[in-house]
Amino acid sequence: MGKLAVRALRAVLVVVLAGTVLVQAGMVWALATDPETGSLPLTSLRVIVILGMVSGQVALVSIWRLVTMVRRGTVFSHAAFRYVNAVIGAIVAVALLWFAVTALNAPGQRDDPGVTVIMGGIGLAILGVALIVFVLRMLLAQAVARDVEAAQMKAELDEVI
Repeated sequence: MGKLAVRALRAVLVVVLAGTVLVQAGMVWALATDPETGSLPLTSLRVIVILGMVSGQVALVSIWRLVTMVRRGTVFSHAAFRYVNAVIGAIVAVALLWFAVTALNAPGQRDDPGVTVIMGGIGLAILGVALIVFVLRMLLAQAVARDVEAAQMKAELDEVI
């Protein structure tokens, strides 16, 4: 991975992380000062948004660490699994939070239940992303196993020579 790609990705990660922190601060401020108005339970939605931002931040920090490992050439190690697992967990958490938003929104959509069905489909798509990352984790596991096997073979070959 080139230096330009790493710098660009890190710049994007910093901007997104800063944005999520600002949104969280606004949500916490709204929880503390704004009384609930309207038909939807705003406090519940605000808490879900805050938790969703935390999940996103966990994923961002984990991706940062994985990019660092790629840059150092250490990504094909068992240490990378911790960060990949964190990304998978964060994606699943976001999907579950999305389903919670869907459940909170569903009573207001009795006249048009298609919105709830679409929101449920989006939740399933988010879970699909988690499954894709899980498949990529399995590929990483195979690569790590092959890397370990190659190192053992090289050590055996060095002993013979």
